[in-house]
Amino acid sequence: MTTTSAQTAAGDEKAGGTTPGDTPVVAFDQVGKTYGDGKVRAVDGLTLRLHPGETVALLGPNGAGKSTTLDLLLGLKQPDSGTVRVFGTGPREAIVAGRVGAMLQSGGLMDGVTVGELVRLACELHPKPYRTQDVLARAGISQIAGRKVDKLSGGQAQRVRFALATAGDSDLIVLDEPTTGMDVSARQSFWATMREQADQGRTVLFATHYLEEADAIADRVLVLHRGRLLADGTAAEIKARAGARRISFDLTDLTALTEPSGPESPVDEAALRGLPHLNSIEISGSTVRIQSADADATVHALYGLGVYPRNLEVAGLGLEQAFVAITAAEEAKDSTAAEEASQS
Repeated sequence: MTTTSAQTAAGDEKAGGTTPGDTPVVAFDQVGKTYGDGKVRAVDGLTLRLHPGETVALLGPNGAGKSTTLDLLLGLKQPDSGTVRVFGTGPREAIVAGRVGAMLQSGGLMDGVTVGELVRLACELHPKPYRTQDVLARAGISQIAGRKVDKLSGGQAQRVRFALATAGDSDLIVLDEPTTGMDVSARQSFWATMREQADQGRTVLFATHYLEEADAIADRVLVLHRGRLLADGTAAEIKARAGARRISFDLTDLTALTEPSGPESPVDEAALRGLPHLNSIEISGSTVRIQSADADATVHALYGLGVYPRNLEVAGLGLEQAFVAITAAEEAKDSTAAEEASQS
């Protein structure tokens, strides 16, 4: 995995199961977008490709450029540099043709109308509409079709937005934090519906803060940081890139770890924190959790301290821990570069 233009494009073709001659669903080529007279760079030289049938998660910390990237894709903002193409045309042309459905956090729903009336309007305006009753059923909102839109809960409003995004036969569905406000049952139902959409050959791009959703749903994960593409691959590849592994174990008596003079163990907390290759360590009650860049060496040193852990587990990082590790490493690199620049 890498973020150079040529290698990213090649990786995307592999991830999408396409050949170089295929027209991508979405193509960003060295796209840049700044705000505040160029002082804030929201998107920085972004190059990527999305292909038919992919389900792609867009991840990044707050301020990473996710929302701006989606706005550029939908033609809501124009890039300062580079090009954005959707199905080989400009974003607005693709949307007018009915090829793109979008569910965004920004913008409210029309007040004073019922859910059914709003969804019916969306269907009537779509170039390739579905039946209103089918759209309501797919979004799980048939039972609230007669309710006024301004009387909905947060989760219900999200399902209405989803209905509007899927009111017609679109080839690309763009979702910005789609399950915010939904309960667990609604989230599971929502993603089951999105899997059906992808199985029918549609491309699904979603930004989310629920990293377990990205891990379970996405064929491909894109990690943005300060407008740059840090990582592009499957969830498994993103986890492997982080390098570190998780070590967890229990100690029968941790008194001596916080009170070095205790008689039952010569090992104190400082000794644990001094284990080699540690990225982080957390001690909670009798449980110790470690992230290590070399788990074998760390465990070997642990036994060398005379500690005999119980319930020892060594595993790869989850997507959330990998995401944090990757972005933290980039933050450290940016901080070092800024410090060097200030000293030069």
